[in-house]
Amino acid sequence: MAEAPEAGQKKGLTAIDGAMALLVVLLMVQIWLLTTALETFLAGYRVTTLPAAVVSGLIFAACIGLYLFIDGVDAERRHH
Repeated sequence: MAEAPEAGQKKGLTAIDGAMALLVVLLMVQIWLLTTALETFLAGYRVTTLPAAVVSGLIFAACIGLYLFIDGVDAERRHH
């Protein structure tokens, strides 16, 4: 059974909206993490620097993945 064009487009827009909201939250967490890591580093706690950099890298990778997902869904919706 084929979907109505509007229903498929609505699903695509819902997926993009959800991914964009998650992307915003991840970027806010990353900014908070980098700010906190810099404050602790400048306060002399050097041990927190490497774990913060690793977690920040993971968040960056997740943001890249979400961007690619959004781009793929958008391209698929534009194709139909």
